[in-house]
Amino acid sequence: MDFLTSPTFWIKTLQLLGSLVFLIFIHELGHCLIAKLFHVRVEKFYLFFNPRFSLFRMKKFDGKWHFAFLAKNTEEGDEWSQHPENTEWGLGWLPLGGYCAIAGMVDETHSTEDLAAEPQEWEFRSKPAWQRLLIIMGGILVNFIGALVIFTMIFWHWGQDTLPLRNVNTGLYYSEIMLDEGFAQQDRILSIDGEEPETLSDVIQAIIIDKKRNVTVLRGSDTIQLTMSEDLDKRYLAANNAFDKAEREKARNDKNYYKRHFVLLSEWIPCVVDSVFPDNAAYYAGIRKGDSIVAVAGVPTPCNDLMQAELQRHPCDSVTVDYYRDGALQQARMFIGDQGKMGVIVKRDIFEFEHQDYSFWQAIPAGIKYGWDVLANYVKQMRLVFSKEGAQAVGGFGAIGSMFPAFWSWYTFWHMTAFLSIILAFMNFLPIPALDGGYILFLLVEIITRRKPSDTFLEKANEVGFWILIALLILANGNDILKLFF
Repeated sequence: MDFLTSPTFWIKTLQLLGSLVFLIFIHELGHCLIAKLFHVRVEKFYLFFNPRFSLFRMKKFDGKWHFAFLAKNTEEGDEWSQHPENTEWGLGWLPLGGYCAIAGMVDETHSTEDLAAEPQEWEFRSKPAWQRLLIIMGGILVNFIGALVIFTMIFWHWGQDTLPLRNVNTGLYYSEIMLDEGFAQQDRILSIDGEEPETLSDVIQAIIIDKKRNVTVLRGSDTIQLTMSEDLDKRYLAANNAFDKAEREKARNDKNYYKRHFVLLSEWIPCVVDSVFPDNAAYYAGIRKGDSIVAVAGVPTPCNDLMQAELQRHPCDSVTVDYYRDGALQQARMFIGDQGKMGVIVKRDIFEFEHQDYSFWQAIPAGIKYGWDVLANYVKQMRLVFSKEGAQAVGGFGAIGSMFPAFWSWYTFWHMTAFLSIILAFMNFLPIPALDGGYILFLLVEIITRRKPSDTFLEKANEVGFWILIALLILANGNDILKLFF
């Protein structure tokens, strides 16, 4: 449980909670606002769940706002329940979501017994099907549109930095899986199925998500054709699932280790020292800025990934390091600590990035296109979930939290929030009872057949959907727990 004392853990947790709070709030607000637009009563609006009691709640009645802290929930007959026309706003104590209790709707907040009386004009069940459909879709629409707005603001405020693949003139570093596919270190990818990829992300998109198979590479002065295996995507997932706890811990704390083992390919970056940390192995060995490291323990390390990999093989060991300084080959001996690092930062600004600024009006179509692309790619990846390897790779809150950086970055925070907002919109659109998508399915059937499902049927369907969601939560978060402790 050492991770509980790690600042990195709490920084990532804070970012995750901040993002989820924002997304849950706007999702439920989407339902709430459209319900009120059609004059449907919203009885309660809560961020987080509040079984038995609430951390905070407020409601306006008798001409003024009333507030309660650490209070029992409203009960029938008390003063707060005598004004059902006004919404009770609150903060629960169980941070697993939130809810918007809409009058006359069978959901997790109402059963058929609550709807025994005659329907009233201000109830959800009394409204035409198209209005009920829009109320249900409110959360999904707000999450998706919210993501597009965030992406637009990111482009407007920060612009966009990209590293074109054609500018990576040193070639690429390939993981073991890619070497098994026939690649050689420093191969330069020219085309995939006849199309030139713009960035490394385009390469991964093509061969893993789109399952394109024919890759043309430049190896030295030779052009070579490679054909990817049909099961490359599953083998990649299986390899990541196979890492043990110690390896995953290294990946969480060492971005270089993560890149070598969890990333298919990356830029080939020579080991030219940009800076040296004081009181570290390289510092005491006399390594300084500008030195070019070419070997560790006698093993050639022509790029940063290979150097880091070799260092990881010698924890708590004394090794020789060969390096060039002013054109002369030199050698130093240093003691590598238990983290397998020597304490240097390698020069990374050797490639020419392209930066594009956007005006506000230019950022709008750029943000919309980017958001649609994110959604399309996520939908394509869903096919992997239905494989054995994909099911084992499914992650819960721990996996999501690990996607945030170990330091606070507003750019990354908002980018991740927009990404998660699109995922939340898509997941809620799935036709699973108890999710918005289940209600949407039943409403579409009603609109087509002109027959409304009974409240009893909806209640039973929600119970089934609830247990399906519980099973999915157990699968996702169970995978996180297994990876953490085993």
